[in-house]
Amino acid sequence: MSTPDDNAPQPTLGQRVTRMLGAVSGDPLARAELDMARVLEELKLLGAEPIEDLTPEEARRQPSAADAARSLLAKMGVAPHDDRVASHDVTFPGADGELPARIYRPEGAGAGLPTIVYFHGGGWVYGGLDDYDASPRAIAERTGSLVLSAHYRLAPEHKFPAAHDDAVAAWRWALQSAKAFGGDGERFAVMGESAGGNLALNVAIAARDRMLTPPLHMALVYPIAGSDLATPSYRANETARPLNKAMMLWYFGHALLGPAERDDPRIDLVGRADLSRLPPATLVTAEIDPLRSEGHALAEKLRAAGSAVTELDVEGVTHGFFGLGDIVRHARSAQDLVARDLAAAFAGLA
Repeated sequence: MSTPDDNAPQPTLGQRVTRMLGAVSGDPLARAELDMARVLEELKLLGAEPIEDLTPEEARRQPSAADAARSLLAKMGVAPHDDRVASHDVTFPGADGELPARIYRPEGAGAGLPTIVYFHGGGWVYGGLDDYDASPRAIAERTGSLVLSAHYRLAPEHKFPAAHDDAVAAWRWALQSAKAFGGDGERFAVMGESAGGNLALNVAIAARDRMLTPPLHMALVYPIAGSDLATPSYRANETARPLNKAMMLWYFGHALLGPAERDDPRIDLVGRADLSRLPPATLVTAEIDPLRSEGHALAEKLRAAGSAVTELDVEGVTHGFFGLGDIVRHARSAQDLVARDLAAAFAGLA
């Protein structure tokens, strides 16, 4: 059976020259690995526009990296990976009404599975269960766990802290309902990407402060962890895609009531949050990502506060790479590491 790597087109002379010129000019995307660059180029071919120039409604209609990956696989004549994971959609009681969620369960798995609660990205403004289907599916397959992917209310219709309140509600729901879906009701972890990584860490903090069952492990994939837009990675990736400084300003502008809320400890986790007495964490960062520096700072802060942290910094990839395992080889490696740490936590080895 052919694989994406087998069928991957080799870079043309024009593409090589473009990347060489980009490297000389300081274009951050010139540092992208070929498979990552192919996804970005396909996204452009699908008509993706700069998010910072759009309204939230327009942004929600834009093609996603997942769309680009599916398009590339179709062009290469390669079937998506058969993950042998079944899924079905449900609703759960959010902080202010019912919200959608998706349950992932390895095919043939019995009862008594550990449970991972997953939160998608999208800057708290867009994104959903379909856009971020690949990541929880891959983690369910690799860990043999039940994964509950929980949606949350989006801004600007629902400003901060609506998404954070819904994330805590999702955690409560998981603690109460995991057994009904095949979980053991005892072993729980939390995971999120980008804005969802921020929510995942805030769930762990809320569990500590509200005396809820805590997660055994946190998997934080390029989380939004600060509000300083002058870090080294913001400067190096100011014009990067699919995430850059202008987009982060756009997210903050739509998600928050005002600039002062950027100092809230739920947003500025690195600078203002109490990170003591939290579980071990796996923290993934990407080279071509303005959030890279705050991810490194978060790892240091967690360690200083007493948490064990496994840190994976992935070169040659952009923000949003983690769910692109069908195309991007570094995504598969990152998924393997995160799954290993989660499985170890569930086995009592972390």
